[in-house]
Amino acid sequence: MAAGPDALPCLQRLADGSLLLRLQVQPRAAANHLAGLQGDMLKLRVTTPPVDGKANQAVVAYLAKLFHLPKSSVVLKSGHQSRGKTVVIASGHEQEVRAVLAAHLFPERK
Repeated sequence: MAAGPDALPCLQRLADGSLLLRLQVQPRAAANHLAGLQGDMLKLRVTTPPVDGKANQAVVAYLAKLFHLPKSSVVLKSGHQSRGKTVVIASGHEQEVRAVLAAHLFPERK
């Protein structure tokens, strides 16, 4: 069975309507970009090093820009000290988030 935009294992809707996004972050990359799915996580590459929380700030800033949301709508919930991170995206943005992820992960379905 092929994965599609409705079957994103990295994205989970929470009871309050917000979204939980599971990430595998690679710091010190050549460019900031989504690098596909890695198991049930979305791989995100960021250029910043994991020093003094700079990579975490870069993750929030990148996702906010990617989803056209204010930074306050994207909150790093766990994984502050590791590459595996969970991010909560404020409620009311599910359709936009799914559409953006689908466009990046499944470009052939446009």
